[in-house]
Amino acid sequence: MKSSKLLNFDWSWRLRRLDWRNRLLASARFQRFAAGFVLTRPVARRRAKALFDLVAGFTYSQILAACVQTGLFDVLADGPQSLATIAARIDLPEAGADRLLRAAAALDLAEPVGSLWALGSSGAALRGNRGIAEMVAHHALLYRDLADPVALLRRGGGGGALAQLWHYAQDAGGGDAGAVADYSALMAASQPMVAAQVIAAYPFHRHRRLLDVGGGEGGFLRSVGAQVPRLDLGLFDLPAVVDRARSRFDAAGLAPRTQVFGGNFLVDPLPQGYDCISLIRVLHDHDDAPAMALLRNIHAALPAGGTVLIAEPMAQTRGAQAAGDAYFGFYLLAMGSGRPRSATDIAAMLREAGFGRTKPVPTAMPLTASVIIAIR
Repeated sequence: MKSSKLLNFDWSWRLRRLDWRNRLLASARFQRFAAGFVLTRPVARRRAKALFDLVAGFTYSQILAACVQTGLFDVLADGPQSLATIAARIDLPEAGADRLLRAAAALDLAEPVGSLWALGSSGAALRGNRGIAEMVAHHALLYRDLADPVALLRRGGGGGALAQLWHYAQDAGGGDAGAVADYSALMAASQPMVAAQVIAAYPFHRHRRLLDVGGGEGGFLRSVGAQVPRLDLGLFDLPAVVDRARSRFDAAGLAPRTQVFGGNFLVDPLPQGYDCISLIRVLHDHDDAPAMALLRNIHAALPAGGTVLIAEPMAQTRGAQAAGDAYFGFYLLAMGSGRPRSATDIAAMLREAGFGRTKPVPTAMPLTASVIIAIR
């Protein structure tokens, strides 16, 4: 192990290096040199673009929102069309449609083909994932809450439009059908992209019975059930939420091997007899105290040797840092509950809750979800 003197030297050297780097990058003289010198010019241009994209990010997001709200991607999916045709179909004047198409093309969402307009590669990818379109529409609430980010930080989060959407989950009585509908629909739409990552990463066929806690309308369970036909399924969520799930299990042909349980997973005991319990984008929605209560509740419900699986975007994930502490950090702040946690943080909580061995499970797209399991 390094001595304290050596550690202090390491930190001192790093701080001096950071100070030197930041002074250099802030220097107008150095910026002019970097932009003009042939060897540093490509780096300077990349950094300038990244900084501009950071400044312009809200405008880009609103362009995407306009594409989703007008149905532009669905129109362009029918094939290349003229400006006049597109304008009529998305109910915009030609000048407005032209402005939107050019902006969308700059973001790779649309693409000009001679005098016609077609779907761009990023637009095609977005259209293929209904959950992303639902999130884009849902962002109107988030942006409203982030209009004054400093005020949001000062009041400790919550108190806005997003918190109102999610408030039913705080209600020990479970809310009513109207209260849960919007948030449940959003989760149901965005669940498939998370489910695909988790199912590809973890062998659920090792288990006999899977209970998904906080599973909403059962999107994750339906995906797992379709892939693992011999797995018995269970769903636990608020009563008004699981009422919405029953018909979906019926429609998917999964009702004979699925049980649904209504309750509050923070205070009510979870059903026993399941050798695997999953939390899919649930833990990060809760502050530390209720999150620990949930993990202890799961520990009590699992048999010896049982597995808990946690999947969600995690903080400090290599290649996905912005999604963790930046996007979800402020999303959850606006929601008024929860925080992004690193895999190390979650592993420590699992050990505190009584679990033994913990193990991260790599996923193909950690931007969407990372996975960690623990054995009771």
